[in-house]
Amino acid sequence: MKLTKKQTIAIAAIVLCGAALAAFIVRPGAQPVPTQEAAHGDEASGKPADGEHAEHAEHAGEVQAAAFSDAQIKTAGIVLAVAGPAPIAPAIALSGEIRYDGDRTAHVVPRLAGMVESVNAELGQQVRKGQVLAVLSSRELSELRSELLSARQRQSLAQTLLARERRLWEDRISAEQDYLQAQQQAHEAGIAVRNAQQKLEALGAGALAGSGPLNRYEVRAPFDGTVLEKHIAAGEAVKEDANIFTLSDLSSVWAEFAVTAPHLETVRVGQPATVQSVSSGASAMGTVAYVGALLGEQTRAATARIRLKNPGAAWRPGLFVNVSVFPPSVKGATAAVAVQASAMQTLEGKPTVFVRTSTGFEARTVTPGRSDGKLVEVLSGLAPGAQYAADGSFAIKAELGKSGNEHAH
Repeated sequence: MKLTKKQTIAIAAIVLCGAALAAFIVRPGAQPVPTQEAAHGDEASGKPADGEHAEHAEHAGEVQAAAFSDAQIKTAGIVLAVAGPAPIAPAIALSGEIRYDGDRTAHVVPRLAGMVESVNAELGQQVRKGQVLAVLSSRELSELRSELLSARQRQSLAQTLLARERRLWEDRISAEQDYLQAQQQAHEAGIAVRNAQQKLEALGAGALAGSGPLNRYEVRAPFDGTVLEKHIAAGEAVKEDANIFTLSDLSSVWAEFAVTAPHLETVRVGQPATVQSVSSGASAMGTVAYVGALLGEQTRAATARIRLKNPGAAWRPGLFVNVSVFPPSVKGATAAVAVQASAMQTLEGKPTVFVRTSTGFEARTVTPGRSDGKLVEVLSGLAPGAQYAADGSFAIKAELGKSGNEHAH
């Protein structure tokens, strides 16, 4: 097909326009126009824009420091120490369980048979020493109190007769033998009264101050504690040796653990130890108070225990724990750099030591190693001779947190 002149001109114009456009697109130094998505980062992919990269890089390079003057350090109770070599023996890791303090746990028995009139304590209740736990009606108690009352009456009569015989003997009216006999009867009456009183005191009863029922017996708490078990109800009969309550003072507990054969020569009474909860991670320091002399037939291990103070009853009996016992330092266990355990803090999830500077303290991320409960080995992040906050470092951490919040706002 033969093209006309006009068609040839049109085709040539189209080709020239295409060539000019291609040359504009591929010319050197051409920059694409930024889109709105590129200016704010790729939201779909979660990648930050270039400005945000720079800001994060700037914050990542920041050194966290807190300004503290000498006066502020003294006020905050911060104690300084110098990092350096120290002997550290590795801890012995054992498993254990929190139990009641056996020296402060009692099975309360009535000591007299009788009928239960009322129960005044419930499970889990905190009771004070001498508080009435239950009231019983006891025939035996009624007889003992009657015996005491009768003995007191006989003693009163014997004292009256003794006074009469003394006057008669002094007036030379009666013989001395009558006076001595009255004196003997008065002494025997006093012995009978003391005997009856001591019987009641041994039962924790005592004589009634007023004219109340002679058979009323009050079961009282032997010490401050918590009611752990209750086996009594109103209206039932109980024997004198029945375990009606179990009471324990939970202000102290035992961390009981098994010492296996390889560690029997190492774990000794008086050694420092750390007890850590398996579930919550809470920990406390203590000392080994007891190591059994016999091995269990099934476990082939000796029982040992640590007595722990338990404010707020945080250590609940039955809680599983990990026990770390720190034996005496041995030759060859010296760490090149060590700090006190109280100096270690966790900052942004990393172990940190606060190093003294001319203006305050600087946070140094460290790599901890062995620990004996008092000292912690520092494998990296701290040089020997560095002055650091040994005690009171939590105040520095709190100040850094405050500064961080102010920076965020």
